[in-house]
This record gives sequence, C-alpha cells and structure tokens, in this order.
Amino acid sequence: MSVQTVHAFYQAFQKKDYQTMQSLYAEVATFSDPAFQNLNAPQVRNMWEMLLSRSKDLQLEYQILEENAHQIKTQWIATYTFTKTGRKVVNKIVATMSFENGLIVKHIDNFNFHRWASQALGTVGLLLGWTPFLRKKVQTEARKNLDSFMQKKK
Repeated sequence: MSVQTVHAFYQAFQKKDYQTMQSLYAEVATFSDPAFQNLNAPQVRNMWEMLLSRSKDLQLEYQILEENAHQIKTQWIATYTFTKTGRKVVNKIVATMSFENGLIVKHIDNFNFHRWASQALGTVGLLLGWTPFLRKKVQTEARKNLDSFMQKKK
C-alpha cells in the first residue's frame, strides 16, 4: 500500500497535481526539509500548492531506494528555475516517508543545502551556503512566504 502511495505522490508531483499530493498526507502528518522546518499537515499541503502553483518549468525524476513495512526512502531530482533569482537549480533530494493506513504521516527531505544555495542564490549561496546564518535566513523567508500564502487563501 505504501509503495502505491509513493508512486501516486511522485507521479502527481511530476504533473504538478498538488491536490493529489495533498490527499496522500494523513491529518496528523509532519514535514521537514532544510528550508521548511517542522510543518504540520495543513502547512505541508499548502507548501506543495504554493511551490507548484509558482513553478513554471519543474521536471522531476524519482526512484525508490529502500522500503520496509512502515517506511520508504526515495531519491528524487528536481530541476527548476528558482523564482526569486531566475537561476536554474538541479536539486538531489533523499526523502524518508513513514506511513499509517497508506497515508504519509512523516516526511523528511534531505539535500545538500550549500549545493542548493550555490545554484539558487549564486555567489551569495556559494560563499555563505554553508553558514547557519544563511540557512536560518532561507528558513525564515520560506516560512514567511508560506504563512502569507495561507493567509491569502482565507
């Protein structure tokens, strides 16, 4: 069941079908990655909607790396233009998803923040992408953008 959920999630992602992606999270789901920290289910659903509705040229590939009864690890590669700077990004992510009743309850994406920042932000990312300062700045801005997006939907 969980393998079908993973395939449905990434196939919807490839089609920028955030509604299907949203439906695959449990009501108590959590999400974290280097930019978006400790999101609850409504926040993660809105995050995907925000990101995909703004994306113009997303391309995505994925593969399942490991699976067991409660957890699946995938690698996915997202190629897109970072909206804020107009710079091309190829981000390699390893996702770990935990499931209950076929729905995602915990989703953690990991990627090399310095590599991402170098691509997305250019020289600033290259020089400062390894620092906690830039990571915190990106996290703060990502959360502010998400909060603003959610507020506008009300």
